[in-house]
Amino acid sequence: MATEIKMPQLGESVVEGTITKWLKHEGDSIEEDELLVEVSTDKVDSEVPSSAAGTIEKILVQEGETVKVGTAIATVGDGGASSGADDSGDEAQGDDEAEPQSEEAETEASEESPAAEADDEPAAEPASAEEAGDEAEEQVAEKEDSASGKAAESGDTSKRGIISPLVRRLADESSVDLDQVEGTGTGGRIRKQDVMKFVERQKSQPAAKATEQAEPEPEAEPPTKKEEKAPPKRDEKPAAARAPGEREQLVPWTNIRRRTAEHMVASSREVARAWNAVEVDWTTVAKLRTEAKESFKAKEGFGLTYMPFLAKMLCDTLLEMPVINSTYDEEQQGNLEKSYVNLGIAVALEGGGLIVPVVKGADERNLVGLARSIHDVATRARSKKLSPDDLSGGTFSITNPGPFGSIISVPIIPRGQTAILAFEAIGKQVVATDDDQIAIRYRGIIDMSWDHRAIDGAEAAQFLARLKERIETTDFSSELQQYL
Repeated sequence: MATEIKMPQLGESVVEGTITKWLKHEGDSIEEDELLVEVSTDKVDSEVPSSAAGTIEKILVQEGETVKVGTAIATVGDGGASSGADDSGDEAQGDDEAEPQSEEAETEASEESPAAEADDEPAAEPASAEEAGDEAEEQVAEKEDSASGKAAESGDTSKRGIISPLVRRLADESSVDLDQVEGTGTGGRIRKQDVMKFVERQKSQPAAKATEQAEPEPEAEPPTKKEEKAPPKRDEKPAAARAPGEREQLVPWTNIRRRTAEHMVASSREVARAWNAVEVDWTTVAKLRTEAKESFKAKEGFGLTYMPFLAKMLCDTLLEMPVINSTYDEEQQGNLEKSYVNLGIAVALEGGGLIVPVVKGADERNLVGLARSIHDVATRARSKKLSPDDLSGGTFSITNPGPFGSIISVPIIPRGQTAILAFEAIGKQVVATDDDQIAIRYRGIIDMSWDHRAIDGAEAAQFLARLKERIETTDFSSELQQYL
């Protein structure tokens, strides 16, 4: 008897998921709890295990398709999974090591977060029930079409005007005019396969497509010398988007890319963003880190970067100035200040995209504890093992463009927070010391974007000055004694 594998509930507010990659194929054997498929939601990408052992009889939802939670995505027969089941579908997950600040592959650049983040961001908005219902309707239509064949060939176009959100989104992302797409579903309904085939034709025959879509212009008498062409009206619709040329490629958005864009635009519209920066002397930290890093890596299994030093001093300063660690609450006409820190860490994903996992209770951890936690969430983010809870509840975030050589940036504030800190590149500089001597010091800029609705310029400047002072004067040797 076959067992249905269903789209799981990957978070309380998640109502749908997109199949991004099947790790097994029809006919493959699979063990219970063995990874079966990669699923992308509004909040997180996850690898989903099989809930049954046996042989994969049928894959019901193809890569790129979006279905609501509880929908059957595959069936597994009880033919039994052999002990030598093929594991070729599992992707090996490796941990990239990090050196100095450029080693911090675990926390990379973000013009966001999350999120989220990236992307993307800790508090992604769930899809509406209406959208989920339309997805279900699309699935039902797909099943009807499979059973009845191409209704469009019979001349029936009664359902051509019924367009699901999925089909409309695919068309918008690929700049497809649905009036030019032939619907092969029941009653001439346009399916996602129809849109995808249309896009493929555009790519393979761009010149022919452009010719087919061009509307013939009416013949007109040549203009006289006194005649002038009227300027185009401002409310006229632009011409249809052209197909990619021979040296161009249309790269469809991923789910994370689309959600990141939506949240970044929403944040920019909602927040009165301002920013400032300070230059920090990291020499004391750099020397201590050099002394401890080899022993630290041998004992902990990963590199000691600058990030936990910044995170530790940041948490202490946020508790001292909670206005920076607050939420602007328009409904209650006040700032909701927090006496705890849930620290968001922007992580750049392989293949593109950004996500912002959250270290909960960061203010309660010591330097080594923060180093372990930051490494953990970054590693799980890249191996797609985060849960929706790992992306929620952030009170303040850090983005780290420094490993790419960035010296100054203006990040976008995650929604629900009042500020975000950018950690820029640290490098050697020749400076004049307080006693008028010339010295080589490790220096780098930290900059902060902040919401001027909740924070004033003086408060932002005082916060950065206090953070700078802590970094330059704190002795971390006692916390790293076991590695020295």
